Amino acid sequence: MCMELIYLHHSGFVILMNNSTIVIDYFEDSFSEKNGILHNDILKRNGKMYVLSSHFHADHFNKEIFEWGKNKNDITYILSNDIRRKRNIPRDSASWLKKGEEYNDNNIKIKAFGSTDVGISFLIETEGKTIFHAGDLNNWHWMDESPEDEWKRDEKKFLDEIKVISNDYKNIDLVLFPIDPRLGSEYMRGGKQFIDLIKPTVFIPMHFWNDYISANRFQQYAISKGIDSPEINCRGQIFHNIL
Repeated sequence: MCMELIYLHHSGFVILMNNSTIVIDYFEDSFSEKNGILHNDILKRNGKMYVLSSHFHADHFNKEIFEWGKNKNDITYILSNDIRRKRNIPRDSASWLKKGEEYNDNNIKIKAFGSTDVGISFLIETEGKTIFHAGDLNNWHWMDESPEDEWKRDEKKFLDEIKVISNDYKNIDLVLFPIDPRLGSEYMRGGKQFIDLIKPTVFIPMHFWNDYISANRFQQYAISKGIDSPEINCRGQIFHNIL
């Protein structure tokens, strides 16, 4: 099979590979096959399951993930180190990453890059594909309500972070990145700056608080740069053969 992507909610995704299942930033769902998205059919897939969380915020992490081990034996948790401290998680429950650190096994490589909020972002290499999940890495400029010197300082932090990524990765197959309409008139600014520097094959918006219309407005800019950006319309949406 080719790679498939399932949108869970907010910044949560499931990536279905040939040899593994990758769950990123799960925080809200149900095991019910009628009402939920991440149900037992996914947990029973063959191959390893990797569960990643980018930071401790309640919209990116839920302790419920540790219950999945009751239904899935071959499961590995790879979490941002701030989660261990902020959520009081035992050290032996997961592999803990800080910016610049890596997780490697014979199937997957995960490198932690920085964030402009808390925690980390993830660069995943598996089965010949590169996937970037930004976590809360974004240009959080708030320029409609902040003094110019303040938002420009915040913007510089973001630009510095993505330059670090671009030093290692000029092109990425799939990018999952915040397009958050709460930022106001320039809410797409960070996404534009990211793909201007690092060109993905496919760009999927996230962290848009159920405002699908605002999130999908990024599609026009992505297409103008030769980047595929399919519309995202609902929880549970499956992007078949996305790469």
